[in-house]
Amino acid sequence: MIKCHLSRLMGERKMKVVDVSRATGIHRNMITLLYKETATRIELEDLEKLCKLFDCKVSDLLEMVPG
Repeated sequence: MIKCHLSRLMGERKMKVVDVSRATGIHRNMITLLYKETATRIELEDLEKLCKLFDCKVSDLLEMVPG
């Protein structure tokens, strides 16, 4: 199972879904799906934008967990 840490990263920076959407150009619905960990896929371009915004690695945003 893949765990998404977007909600933690957003919380640390006190960002809302709309803030992330405006900063990256990613649709709000996609940000919400990632935030709630209900997304079933993500575009590599969007992943890159999120990593740049949060100045993090892919492994800081997504994690493989047993289960």
